[in-house]
Amino acid sequence: AAARPLVQIYNAEGKTAGSATLPAVLTAPIRDDVVRFVHTNINKNRRQAYAVSVKAGHQSSAESWGTGRAVSRIPRVPGSGTHRAGQGAFGNMCRGGRMFAPTKVWRRWHRRVNLTQKRLAITSALAASALPSLVLARGHSIDRIPEVPLVVS
Repeated sequence: AAARPLVQIYNAEGKTAGSATLPAVLTAPIRDDVVRFVHTNINKNRRQAYAVSVKAGHQSSAESWGTGRAVSRIPRVPGSGTHRAGQGAFGNMCRGGRMFAPTKVWRRWHRRVNLTQKRLAITSALAASALPSLVLARGHSIDRIPEVPLVVS
């Protein structure tokens, strides 16, 4: 097996206090696809269920006028003397009607992720933190630290 590289250990004053071999986890292969998958699916476990009311769009006593009136057969609000009378109701194409396929709370909101995938994602993320190019690409400023990874005693 190849020898693992040495990293310097720094004390609180910034002086070198020794050296140690780099842990194997920091030289592991980086699987950004696994990290993205695990992050996406674990984040879904924070979601709260939402849905429209079961009664929404059906709170009027509309009935169809049937055929022979030269209007569409959509159910219509009864009555007279108000703008609402005679307007279409219930349908998803009607103002004030219910939506198409109303959202339900029993949608599958949460996802379980395999333990081995979670472990691989953590390993990959740790290994990525040991590469200066990836740390810079993430937007971190590392020009004032002596080396990456930085080990402090």
